[in-house]
Amino acid sequence: MSSKPAAKGKSVTDLVAGGVAGLAEGLCCHWLDTIKVRMQIYRKSGKKPPGFVRTGMDIVQKEGFLALYKGLGAVVIGIVPKMAIRFSSYEFYRSLFYAPDGSITTGQTFISGVGAGITEAVMVVNPMEVVKIRLQAQHHSMKDPLDVPKYRNAPHAAYVICKEEGFSTLYRGVSLTAARQATNQGVNFTVYSKIKEYLQKQQGTEMLPAWQTSGIGLISGALGPLSNAPLDTIKTRLQKTTFANNESGITRIMKIGKQLIKEEGVGALYKGITPRIMRVAPGQAVTFTVYEFMKELLAGDKPLVEKKLN
Repeated sequence: MSSKPAAKGKSVTDLVAGGVAGLAEGLCCHWLDTIKVRMQIYRKSGKKPPGFVRTGMDIVQKEGFLALYKGLGAVVIGIVPKMAIRFSSYEFYRSLFYAPDGSITTGQTFISGVGAGITEAVMVVNPMEVVKIRLQAQHHSMKDPLDVPKYRNAPHAAYVICKEEGFSTLYRGVSLTAARQATNQGVNFTVYSKIKEYLQKQQGTEMLPAWQTSGIGLISGALGPLSNAPLDTIKTRLQKTTFANNESGITRIMKIGKQLIKEEGVGALYKGITPRIMRVAPGQAVTFTVYEFMKELLAGDKPLVEKKLN
């Protein structure tokens, strides 16, 4: 993530470092995403919608603690290539804008992030999220072995979805996913890069300590969800539906948005924003910290085990 052009041969490093960072982020933060999805698909029933804590407690009490990790298989399968594609494509798009002296403008950094977001959305994120949301939306108890869900795991869910609804269902809501990922990564990479460049200049160093990298990732990660929460809520509702019809994607998106506002008010578009920020912000802190560490490690700039001085 430096301001200088990447050297040749760095694409593999970006791919591997991004994949490891994605795996670490998914394992640490998936339970927050499950709570977010349940809050977003909650239907108004005359009662006050449960908040973040209540939703999490209900899942644990009714379905078991492991229910918080429903859909984790889809995430693990998808997040490694997702993050690998995110970082490698971002570095590629950035390389197209570098000036001869290695500088790059804020606008060009933002465009590179947007490009990375769209690339990952189309190649990995949308199919992964359709499968993940179907698994997370299942209200079955993981305590009862006789309570067999429709979707048993990520590969089985993908197979059933394709068999019953067609392969194209895995790309339901792809325009919304691409828009969400584009704004997320545009904001995320721009804020991260600019704060990092500032600290590097102030401290006169290329490598920042891990705690600073985590802090920058936390800040940059929190800003994306605030910019596109309505898109994410409508996308989740759209991808949860199991019916197939001949309506165009934009028609269904508009219908879901209008119905949501009519039945539950404008505030419903921001359902799950608390766990989403709680999920994305620390997730980006973990991602950037692990990514920077792995890049240094793979480049040979950082030993796996630090030697102690006598």
